[in-house]
Amino acid sequence: MARSAVVVEDLHRTYGSGASAVHALRGVSFAVPRGELVALKGRSGSGKTTLLNLVGGLDTPDAGKITVEGLELAGLGESGLLELRRDHVGFIFQSFGLIPILTAAENVGVPLRLRKTDPREREERVALLLALVGLADHAEQRPGELSGGQQQRVAIARALANKPSLLIADEPTGQLDAETGLAVMELLRAVVRGEGVTALVATHDAALLDLADRVLELSDGEIVER
Repeated sequence: MARSAVVVEDLHRTYGSGASAVHALRGVSFAVPRGELVALKGRSGSGKTTLLNLVGGLDTPDAGKITVEGLELAGLGESGLLELRRDHVGFIFQSFGLIPILTAAENVGVPLRLRKTDPREREERVALLLALVGLADHAEQRPGELSGGQQQRVAIARALANKPSLLIADEPTGQLDAETGLAVMELLRAVVRGEGVTALVATHDAALLDLADRVLELSDGEIVER
């Protein structure tokens, strides 16, 4: 049996203390097989973003265990977590997070520059990814010259630049209209299939959940049995 891409065991995360403490996660456990697109659903404040941040190594749990591609996050240390985020995980955010003064191609190439990838290899990878997300003709345009849907496509291409094994997306269609959002989710679905990556996507949009291989529902920091 193939090893799971993500394994989460009895995860707890609390912010604050005493009467004002917020229990963001309360004993969450699940596993994501390689090559699956798993959607996280739940109301605002249910713990979706906290869970994604923990799995991506952006935050540390109070208790529990997280394993990504066989690496237990608690044992990695700061340099190991940095390497995990750089080499194994791609992040896609609701706010796109593009650098305004850079072109689409330059934005996609940022992770490759950080890894000091050979310029020719970098240019080839950027061109391939922009073609993959349907933006080959927009390579020289800056974010302000692109629609919201196009900017999110650039963000997806950038997240794929370093050939991650895991994509983490937090409400990637939150700023898009329904039609554009569906197109972006369909693109993510195609990317999971075509690039062979695993995806963990938080969304509140019920219409988009049908595209996932599996849906995990969070409520008050706990996985709801369905």
